[in-house]
Amino acid sequence: MTTPTPAGIPFPFSESTAGYVVERRGREVELRTLDDRRVTVHLTDTTHGQRLRNLGEPYDDVSGSLHELLRPGTFLFCYGPVYPETGGLRFQAAQLLFVGEADGAGWPFERPGWWREQLARIAAFYRRSQFGHGPVDFDDYRTVISGSGGKTEQHVQETDTISRMVYGMASAYMLTGDEKALEVAEKGARYLHDHMRFIDPDEDIVYWYHGIDVTGGREHQLFASEFGDDYRAIPAYEQIYALVGLTQTYRLTGSPRIRADIEGTVRLFEKHFADRRLGGYYSHIDPVTLSAHHESLGPNRARKNWNSVGDHAPAYLFNLFLATGEKRYRDMLEHTFDMIVTHMPDDASPFVQERFHADWMPDREWGWQRDRAVVGHNLKIAWNLMRMRGMLPKREYLALAERIGSTMPGVGRDAQRGGWYDVVERRARDGRHPFVWHDRKTWWQQEQAILAYLILAGGTDREDFLTHARESSAFYNAFFLDHDEGGVFFTVLAQGLPFLVGNERLKGSHAMAMYHKAELCFLAEAYTRLLINREPLDLYFCPGPDARFTDGLLRVAPDVLPLGHVVLDQVLIDGAPHHDFDAEAMAVRLPESDQRLRVRARLRPVRD
Repeated sequence: MTTPTPAGIPFPFSESTAGYVVERRGREVELRTLDDRRVTVHLTDTTHGQRLRNLGEPYDDVSGSLHELLRPGTFLFCYGPVYPETGGLRFQAAQLLFVGEADGAGWPFERPGWWREQLARIAAFYRRSQFGHGPVDFDDYRTVISGSGGKTEQHVQETDTISRMVYGMASAYMLTGDEKALEVAEKGARYLHDHMRFIDPDEDIVYWYHGIDVTGGREHQLFASEFGDDYRAIPAYEQIYALVGLTQTYRLTGSPRIRADIEGTVRLFEKHFADRRLGGYYSHIDPVTLSAHHESLGPNRARKNWNSVGDHAPAYLFNLFLATGEKRYRDMLEHTFDMIVTHMPDDASPFVQERFHADWMPDREWGWQRDRAVVGHNLKIAWNLMRMRGMLPKREYLALAERIGSTMPGVGRDAQRGGWYDVVERRARDGRHPFVWHDRKTWWQQEQAILAYLILAGGTDREDFLTHARESSAFYNAFFLDHDEGGVFFTVLAQGLPFLVGNERLKGSHAMAMYHKAELCFLAEAYTRLLINREPLDLYFCPGPDARFTDGLLRVAPDVLPLGHVVLDQVLIDGAPHHDFDAEAMAVRLPESDQRLRVRARLRPVRD
């Protein structure tokens, strides 16, 4: 019989360690983990090393310089076998991934252009995957894309995934000025208008098909959702995400057609999803009666959840307010966040409550969620509360954002390997919150962490928040970028290795399109440049001659930023200086023109 070691593990295994070098003693390197533990890793004759690299950058081998690079303070990821020994575990370093510049200074993803370059390559991947090297034709768009970027035999075009791609391309244009990205965004927005939209003239509302089946070259509209949780209902989140690409494209072009579609959908939310008596928005409505109380909805009858209440803000409502400056959208945002701070915190758990009955009583029996927490939703709330605080500095917004930002690392982060977990139990058991299914990590939850901690750091100047942002960015850039096939992996194992099984091997699916990856790149570049490094940022817009902007003003702020931190410094229109703009409002009065205008706006941080 084998006697277990004091470590309690009778067999070797492989493991990752994320940490900062404390000291090197010959072939031993002491690391400080993210939660301040000490781990000693042992180098061997075959230990190899590389530097962190961006999408499209070549492999940078540093195996011959390990001893010079292992300086105190260096942040790295170590992977290799772990052997149980008497008295503990022996970590052997098979490979080291160094996070830092060649001169040992700084974090590479904080250099100007890191996220912009990543977004440009992601946009190129999705353009090539959907349209090859030919013309942009959304008739041939496919929801499901393989890991290598190839199309599958699945012929359903989902409204939300098209809209998410449109968002990504619009964001790529705004950050890079790439006309190819703009073309995809505009043609995609037009395709949504022509093929996915349903108008109810009696109600004066717009709503969106779940998708269309284009098998055999004929269109068959799928009016209600086809997915199990939402089957035969109209879920709020599908209508919400139908607007994500339209709104970002409207910000660029001012298209009156797009604006009319957006406003018609907002009327849908206010007429049929909003709870006028108790506040918030219902999660589902019946496709025939448009009622949230119809018996056909089953477990979704008269329910509210995080997605139906909170997701309005990041998906389209912040961008709609940024584009228009209109009070009605500001009021809708304020109502959304008032509902969040009033009903979602839970004094008995560090995690927010996500599912509710109509009267806001928590629903802890619904479907797969029950009394479980989605780590990324908590981080998403903190991120968006800080955005809202830039518009309306209510104390309760900052208080909840800081509370979430301070508590999440202890309950949702992997302090040994880095990165953020997926779904855990909301109630602690034996001092920890158990995983519901697995300890894997998805790409979108890493995005929420990076953006939450960047804007928390920029809005509070707390060094611990900036540290969390950097460590989260390091894990994402180290393990989610697919340097072989392009794009970003859906899921990685806890150690950071890609998980390529089932739908999670795909680069395009119902769950994954271009949106979260593009949103991360766009806003991480903006936050890092404007709030962290205090550097200028250029953005690009392309209003048409029929542009319909409120008060005739092109508003160019990339996001709702902390009040007084950023001004508009310079405007070029078709390459020529333009001086008719409001620096503090970041708004440009456009000249009369019968042609499209190419606008470049330079934003500048206000120095303390």
